[in-house]
Amino acid sequence: RANRARMDALLHADFIEFGRSGTLWTRAATLAEFAAGGEAAPRILADRLAMQRLADDLALLTYRSAHVDGDGRRSRFTWRSSLWQRMSAGWQLRFHQGTPTEDGT
Repeated sequence: RANRARMDALLHADFIEFGRSGTLWTRAATLAEFAAGGEAAPRILADRLAMQRLADDLALLTYRSAHVDGDGRRSRFTWRSSLWQRMSAGWQLRFHQGTPTEDGT
């Protein structure tokens, strides 16, 4: 997230995200948000990663994420899903969705 050039390369031209908050994010809005800087990115833990190949050039990635505070406590548990598409420049993130969940169970 801190590397604008890397984000620019990874986000598909038609990227959209349905954020955990319910906000619809476009590629331009996502890049602008991260370019603005602001507060430091939280430490995030991801687990339960699973990938399914839907076609030669399309993959579905699902996982659970949580923010981790300085004492190691986890919060903001979220189920996440991403569609990755292989393009001439490599794999790009085409769609992402975050859905809040109550806890880590």
